[in-house]
Amino acid sequence: MTRDLSIHLVTDSALCGERGVVDTVREAVAGGVSVVQLRDKSASDASVIEQLIALSDVIDGRAALVVDDRIDAALEARRRGARVDGAHVGQSDMPVAEARRLLGPDALIGLTANTSAHLAAVRALPAATVDYVGIGVIRPTSTKPDHPPALGLDGFAALAAESPVPVVAIGGIRTDDVAALRQAGAAGVAVVSAVCAAPDARRAARELRRRWTGRTVPRVLSIAGSDPSGGAGIQADLKSIAAHGGYGMAAVTALTAQNTRGVHGVHVPPAEFLRAQLDALADDIVIDAVKIGMLADAEIIRTVADWLRAHRPPTVVLDPVMVATSGDRLLDAPAEAALRELTGLADVITPNLDELAVLVGRGISDWDDALGAAQRLSAQTGALVLAKGGHLDGPTVPDALVDADGVVAAFDGPRIDTTSTHGTGCSLSSAIATLRAGGREWPDAVRASRAWLRESLRAAHALDVGRGHGPVSHFAGLWHRGGLATRPSAEEIRDEWWRSVAGIRRDIDGLPFIRALADGSLDRERFLAYLAQDALYLREYARVLAEAARLAPTPVEQAFWAESARGCIVGELELHASWLTPATGVSAETFDAEPSAVTTAYLDHLRATAFAGAYETLVAAVLPCFWLYTDLGMRLRAGEFGAQTRDPQHPYASWLETYADPDFAAANERAIGFATAAAARADDRLRRDMHRAFVVASEHERAFFDLR
Repeated sequence: MTRDLSIHLVTDSALCGERGVVDTVREAVAGGVSVVQLRDKSASDASVIEQLIALSDVIDGRAALVVDDRIDAALEARRRGARVDGAHVGQSDMPVAEARRLLGPDALIGLTANTSAHLAAVRALPAATVDYVGIGVIRPTSTKPDHPPALGLDGFAALAAESPVPVVAIGGIRTDDVAALRQAGAAGVAVVSAVCAAPDARRAARELRRRWTGRTVPRVLSIAGSDPSGGAGIQADLKSIAAHGGYGMAAVTALTAQNTRGVHGVHVPPAEFLRAQLDALADDIVIDAVKIGMLADAEIIRTVADWLRAHRPPTVVLDPVMVATSGDRLLDAPAEAALRELTGLADVITPNLDELAVLVGRGISDWDDALGAAQRLSAQTGALVLAKGGHLDGPTVPDALVDADGVVAAFDGPRIDTTSTHGTGCSLSSAIATLRAGGREWPDAVRASRAWLRESLRAAHALDVGRGHGPVSHFAGLWHRGGLATRPSAEEIRDEWWRSVAGIRRDIDGLPFIRALADGSLDRERFLAYLAQDALYLREYARVLAEAARLAPTPVEQAFWAESARGCIVGELELHASWLTPATGVSAETFDAEPSAVTTAYLDHLRATAFAGAYETLVAAVLPCFWLYTDLGMRLRAGEFGAQTRDPQHPYASWLETYADPDFAAANERAIGFATAAAARADDRLRRDMHRAFVVASEHERAFFDLR
């Protein structure tokens, strides 16, 4: 199985304080911890065994339980019925191969590794000896005073890149480090004080998971039947998962022959094949959430339950498909009994009122009665129950998220007049599972899922699918807000923009000014006149670049444009002054020239773009001054316009050297990168505005080289 190593809690009894390790772990697992490592170096073997048994009970398979080094204690705890998934071994502890032999091929085995030599030793071991390595410390930590020198983020990233197995970052990790460590190659983060010392361990774990999942696409598995009409079952689930930003997978429990008017036949593949589907997924993919729909019979239900107990994904949403729209029961008595047992493995159950009545074993008369039944079901199962009032009469549709103590969150809305309700339960439950896996709290996940479903119901008539109860329009909102056109990559935009000014570039190459500059025959007075106008341009261009720095969305871009503005003044203007006003340097006299119409027009374009306040169009407008100059300068220096440009005695050698300088070329690449990345993120209209600003500025560049 591919393990979820993302949030790895290492226990510390002193930091847990009066709350104790067991209660801390109970809350942390409820908050989303995926691995619990019992570390208690001073405890006796007997104490460790008792702690493992207690932790196994409160974790109940919802996270992996490993012990720090104490293999014998793990084996004894297992013998007494505890679920101990494996061990974490230090470099000075039992040989990791021996730990693997004792704990078995399915155990989760981790090994501390802090150097390249440690990782080389892991590579030399037989395959599957080590499941993960713990690399650290990231920064100094008081919970392990004998730790090696801190690696920092860069040191961790370097070692992570060498590792032949997944890497868990360990040591001194704070909540703010999570996203950066994931980006640096971590498969998980191991924390101690961030959870053990937190006043609210559940809230701390939730925040860690939110930081971890906030940068990933939730991987959501639908275990359900197939609907060839596409409106319900796994087809609806996959659409719903995708509509909420998830990656959908499906294990098929049944094949149906159905359309919008009804089910014509059902074929149930062997339960062994369903288990093969589930095991194949778990062996390769970390599953963040599971949505369960149609389960045709008791054997299928037990197969799913056994798999959940073995692998326990972090989020399980059960949509108990038990009663047809006609009111007919879909499951026989043994299957209904098995499904009631399955409810104890769910985090949220989403029955309609008929299904809720079956699950609690009594009829439901009204909404208040439904809330009472949902509360009873929650008390029986330990799961949250989403009571849904769509089958009630009335102008509004009430829903409520209920636990054993009553209503957690209530939702209401006017009834939508539509017959396109096929697959609404499937779609809603899949949406909830996906949003929860993406880091939302349950009430927020339900609220957002309901809003999406209502939007999809309102647009469903436009699909015009079938003559019965049609499907909802899962992507209506996305189609409306995002459109169907694909967005080009930054590389594609770069090629497109460069090709779009090919004619301008050819014109520049052929200008008398450029040709005379290349062969050294350019009249000095004409060159000085050009520099005088360019000095006026650069003074204002620096201000425009400073505005780009002010508008920049990231500190990196802000720093780049600010440094570019400084470079205009400190570097380029000083070069101009060495020709124009060598005695006084950059001074008022450097800018004595009257601006030409061409200079004024170019600066007006840049100022108008800057004052419009859109970072994207501004960086597109300033880009030609980087790109065209760099391209021209490098080709001039390379001798493309004649060998004279490479002569150290060339009269304009200092100018040619500046624009062929490697640092200027590097700055040009960064400017291109920032501008094209912004264009790739932009919508179609903004991207067109950016391209227009780029082309117009390129035309001004051509005119500037043609000054008379």
